[in-house]
Amino acid sequence: MMPDLRIATRRSRLALWQAEFVKSRLEALYPGVRVGLVALSTRGDELLDASLAKAGGKGLFVKELEAALAEGRAEIAVHSMKDVPAELPEGFVLAAILAREDPRDAFVSLRHENLAALSAGAVVGTSSLRRQAQIAARYPLLEIRPLRGNLDTRLAKLDRGEYAAIVLAAAGLNRLGLAGRIRSHLSVEESLPAAGQAALGIECRAARADLMKLLQPLADGDCDACVRAERAVNLSLGGSCTIPLGAFAEIAGRKLKLRALVASPDGRRIARAEDLGDASDPEALGLRVADALRGEGAAEILAALAP
Repeated sequence: MMPDLRIATRRSRLALWQAEFVKSRLEALYPGVRVGLVALSTRGDELLDASLAKAGGKGLFVKELEAALAEGRAEIAVHSMKDVPAELPEGFVLAAILAREDPRDAFVSLRHENLAALSAGAVVGTSSLRRQAQIAARYPLLEIRPLRGNLDTRLAKLDRGEYAAIVLAAAGLNRLGLAGRIRSHLSVEESLPAAGQAALGIECRAARADLMKLLQPLADGDCDACVRAERAVNLSLGGSCTIPLGAFAEIAGRKLKLRALVASPDGRRIARAEDLGDASDPEALGLRVADALRGEGAAEILAALAP
């Protein structure tokens, strides 16, 4: 058994909660292992005034953590799976995907119950082009503005009156004990989640077979299949974290049901597709749904977004 294990993590309160959660699970499984945290500042955390889409996407949140693994400063990294690029760098693997929290988006406001209760011109904040597109499609009279920063920063901006409402991942609010801030949830039909939303993943170097074996008891088979199907859609369509793409899979009996969409940021064009597949081959299902999206015009939508 390893004498110690270091977890690379971002410094945000939510990221630290996630790393502490994995730490507690590992310590319960392996009482003889000492687990510590290596908290790092990432480029994504530092670019508070820049659009993630323009700055390079959500991969900016994981590069520094992968560097710590490569340099031997940590053995594993804990990520929100929605922040992990569809294609990992050579030499790295996802050793375990844990059970999912609530995958839905959450509506947070001081005075309003849901998006439908907002008046024309009300300002809604979100950091996600995916959310922006789906909100704009349903509520074209709302004004949608970028919202950056960690979870506490975003809530503070709402509380200062900079926005009438903001839309966040329900999972983060739940994990930090802030579920009381949620006024309502957006169903997956209203706002299809991002690939991997609400799931935690543990990354390590591919050469560390010992670590992969050590981490396997943390893995959730159903969630692993769902997230891999979702990520396959993104990878097939270019693998970018910057496109307005939603993908959500769930176990349906003995099958895997996968829904996905690609949208223009203004919500005027949305390509949708869904299919059922074998949970033992989630990537194949993801590829079929990606092909179906192309048939619905996804390629044209993505081409229009290219610089």
